[in-house]
Amino acid sequence: MTEQTQTFTPNWVSPPGDTIDDLLDERHWTKAELAERTGFTRKHINELLKGRVPITAETANRLDRVLGGTVEFWLTREAQYRAALERRESLKALQQEASWLAELPVSWLVKQGWIRHLSTQAEKVEECLRYFGVASVTAWRERYESPLTAFRAADSAKKKPGSIAAWLRQVEREADQLDCAPFNKAAFKQALPTLRTLTAEPDPGVFVAALQRTCAACGVAVVFVPAPPGCPVHGATRWLGPDKAVLALTLRMKTNDQLWFSFFHEAAHLLKHSKKLWVIEGIDGLDPDHEREADQFAANLLIPPSQVGVLKTLRTKVDVERMASRLGVAPGILVGRMQREGWLPWNHLNALKVRYAWPVPDDTSD
Repeated sequence: MTEQTQTFTPNWVSPPGDTIDDLLDERHWTKAELAERTGFTRKHINELLKGRVPITAETANRLDRVLGGTVEFWLTREAQYRAALERRESLKALQQEASWLAELPVSWLVKQGWIRHLSTQAEKVEECLRYFGVASVTAWRERYESPLTAFRAADSAKKKPGSIAAWLRQVEREADQLDCAPFNKAAFKQALPTLRTLTAEPDPGVFVAALQRTCAACGVAVVFVPAPPGCPVHGATRWLGPDKAVLALTLRMKTNDQLWFSFFHEAAHLLKHSKKLWVIEGIDGLDPDHEREADQFAANLLIPPSQVGVLKTLRTKVDVERMASRLGVAPGILVGRMQREGWLPWNHLNALKVRYAWPVPDDTSD
């Protein structure tokens, strides 16, 4: 988990005039004397001390000559003051958007280490905006919420658009970190039979790196991102520009047959369907013809149609393992296919499936 560092940001604002006042006290000068020495009017000095007029380059030069501290010091002091004023006003505005936080899985994002734990509502809003890479809640709604209106969750009672948006954003963030060659459709299609052999490798510590490396060479960023509560998604594809495809998977189904079927299903979308499509699996609203085509593509790649009939004859664990070895895939993939086709009860031979789980992150909320 990435270590989160919190920056000290005091909510008090001290104008440069406070520093000037301190220096006047040290010298036992009056404001009138400072006005005389700097050549400013008394009114201007009063306004300067209250922060109502800025310290310009000329003012900084005069203060340097009269009070010391260097020109750069006074200009920096002024810049810090103006930035602090802006920060205070910004936090006031962000406080008005605090209700937005209820739409997001904030505590879960903190626990994952994707955002920092902050104390005030305004700071939390700012941190979430920074996470999404947008400047305002309005911009967030346009970029993340609006595209989701075309979809609805299979179980709408458990769906939260904010949670889905948070997952999609992390997909973007992790995909951005992967260096990929420009997308090459022919190379990606040619690589799929090789990637199919990875299904026989049970250790994700081995197959994930190989999968990402091979796909990156074809212009596809493959990322595995856990889904927050309220995000009933098990995969997605989208494009980060014309030459970089993203294929994202969760472990929602938790078994190797589901994971690999999802991967090749998503690969079909990248090969066969428009780059303009934003495909989010697990949410209704997708093109049914595209989904059937992607399902068939994944099923046929994992188990050649000429071999499907043999599955009906398999009865024992040994039968399945031998068939899987001959086909070059994991036994769990055969079990999953047989169960979906109704040739094997759902509670039979599940021990042949490999189950995966995300590591539980440390609690960073304190």
